[in-house]
Amino acid sequence: MIKIRKGLDLPIGGTAERCVTDARCGGLYAVRPTDYVGLIPRLAVEVGDHVAAGDPLLCDKHDERVRFVSPVDGVVKAIVRGEKRMLQAVVVESQGHEPGNDGAHSPSSLPDLGLAPSALREAMLQQGLWPLLRSRPFGTVASPDAHPKAAVVSFFDSSPLAPDYDFVLQGREGDVCKGLEVLSKLDVGRLYLCFRPGSWLKSAVERSPLLQHSDMQTVEVEGPHPAGNVGTLIAQLCPINKGETVWTMTPQDVAVLGHWAATGRYCPERIVAVAGPQAKNPHYYRVMAGACVEPLVRSQVLNPDYPALSMREESWRHVRVVSGNVLSGERIPFDGFLGAYDSLITLLPEGDYYDFMGWLLPGLDKFSFSRTFVSGFMRLLGKAKLLNDVGMAYRFDTSLHGGVRPLVFTGDMERVFPFDIYPLQLLKACMVGDVELMEKLGIYEVEPEDFALCEFIDPSKTEMQAVIRQSLETLRKEAL
Repeated sequence: MIKIRKGLDLPIGGTAERCVTDARCGGLYAVRPTDYVGLIPRLAVEVGDHVAAGDPLLCDKHDERVRFVSPVDGVVKAIVRGEKRMLQAVVVESQGHEPGNDGAHSPSSLPDLGLAPSALREAMLQQGLWPLLRSRPFGTVASPDAHPKAAVVSFFDSSPLAPDYDFVLQGREGDVCKGLEVLSKLDVGRLYLCFRPGSWLKSAVERSPLLQHSDMQTVEVEGPHPAGNVGTLIAQLCPINKGETVWTMTPQDVAVLGHWAATGRYCPERIVAVAGPQAKNPHYYRVMAGACVEPLVRSQVLNPDYPALSMREESWRHVRVVSGNVLSGERIPFDGFLGAYDSLITLLPEGDYYDFMGWLLPGLDKFSFSRTFVSGFMRLLGKAKLLNDVGMAYRFDTSLHGGVRPLVFTGDMERVFPFDIYPLQLLKACMVGDVELMEKLGIYEVEPEDFALCEFIDPSKTEMQAVIRQSLETLRKEAL
């Protein structure tokens, strides 16, 4: 059992209900190089090419064995480029098969799990499954030649409005156990599996005969966010020192890997939660990886009495679509694509308004960590539920409520940062570019998402996640 005491849970409304809508038939899908840290892509297709699920769309210029493949059968509709012709996305239009057939190759030959780790890695590289593995530090796609000290999979997501993996993976426990078996055979050292207390999935994994002889440890985790962040768990279980690596996978990617191992089929299926204050009927959708989010959120935002309302009308101007959670997710357009590692789409109201003399008001509907408003004292006294009972739920939107200010020592960051690290000192070392001091203060243990809560409560409005990412990129390039 791991108990995390430092952290903060945000009481945001709009949690997804436990029902699933199948949204896999037809539509657009994309593989986005921007989802993969440090990737320099090389195109393998042109517009108009026909591709099957599992066919390569691009590869990594540094290591062409790492291929990024199409999630569905279809036609390459567009190759999207940005500034300086940087490749942004390869868009595939599905051929519109029956729901459930997209992305399901007819099986060739089942992978032999008795192979040596190097041969099993090669089989995953050939199928395009290797990008499911990520490596810390730096958050890049794992190197096929690396030998990590451990691998960590967190089946407990503590972020705001996060999907419930006990519900998402119902009926797929066989694929999960098979995927964990494959992962344990990749020469990854110790395999740590982290669950929330009382998870039925933990019991299913521990009973699986596939994992009886694996060097595996199951762990229960409880506490406020970021208790479920994989970085928090790594810091507790296997801290990373300079020169060491730890691999991670998302729970649904483990199931995709297990489905391939059991059937020989590449089927990157996702169950995605669409949630948030602006969602009219928040619930789950079954899609394929890289799906266009427009059909998922259209009915959640638009008035159902006006189905012909244009997507560019007033209903969309005050809504922000985020792929991922509100703290560390990526803002995408209404017709954007699901992030490669995301299982949540959050719909937030835009903060495009002005509160006249708002700082003089008691602010009962404004969430306050530092007790700037009366609501902060209500939270401190455990009376947040009382506000909901009287119809005064917290109002969460995208407003920053102020401009950028100098960083000051308030001690607030240390109250939500569960690492054995000084967060403000590390942040300042990153801002001045002092590499030696960054390494001494533990830069290799963190990722930008680990500073998301610090960024949320910070009165200086500093973009901490961007600072951490820039510093990690500097260190990664120096290590190449």
